[in-house]
Amino acid sequence: MQHRPKRSLGQNFLRDGSVSERIVAALDLQPDQHVIEIGPGEGALTERLIESGAIVTAIEFDRDLASMLHRKFAEADNFTVVEADALDIDFASLIHPSSLIPHPSTKLVANLPYNISTPILQRLIEQREVFSRLVLMYQREVVERITATPGGKERGFLSVIAQNAFEIENLFEVPPQAFYPVPKVWSAVIRLTPKPRTNDEAKLREVVSQAFTQKRKTLANNVSRAYPDIAAVLSDLALPPKVRAEELTLDQWRELVRHL
Repeated sequence: MQHRPKRSLGQNFLRDGSVSERIVAALDLQPDQHVIEIGPGEGALTERLIESGAIVTAIEFDRDLASMLHRKFAEADNFTVVEADALDIDFASLIHPSSLIPHPSTKLVANLPYNISTPILQRLIEQREVFSRLVLMYQREVVERITATPGGKERGFLSVIAQNAFEIENLFEVPPQAFYPVPKVWSAVIRLTPKPRTNDEAKLREVVSQAFTQKRKTLANNVSRAYPDIAAVLSDLALPPKVRAEELTLDQWRELVRHL
């Protein structure tokens, strides 16, 4: 069941069985637990998920691949493929009604192409209450941005909003040779555990987005138009007037937003 990868969709299919096994182990699936897979591709990881006894729902944008997966796993009564764009999905609507363990015990796994990596993560942040655990594979540079610590050059908007929404574990790296076609970059796998939602998340997102608009500028310069009192707030929080957005810890961001 060979499928010619479509460059326009950023398709690189996982072919390394040991990587699939490590990803399934990171999910810690229980029989009859529900797992949603985004971008199953040729089904290498999907097969391991089905074998675990979990109830598997795969979301595949490519019509040809969705049809192939339907045929490949036709005899599996714990598998469903949904032909859809993951950016449009209401994940709660996919929860399997026969699952013996209701959400938020549902888990999610994905091998994400670079071109949708950021919007998919933002959508998962918005709907994270559905899940108890998420295991995601990204290009390594995206993981470096997601996990960047304060003061690091990769620290940015994505770092702050992801770390505000999830406990994040950097699990392992995956070499290009694990995929077909072989990409030019390494990948990395992370595990996310959702944090409770807070009342000021929309404002946090807005302020952080503005603060990282131009990284060469100070935080105050980037947000002063929307928040003229930013200098006083920084002073109240004992932060330097010329502090840059990438220097703030998550706790400092939360405190800053509460004071604005």
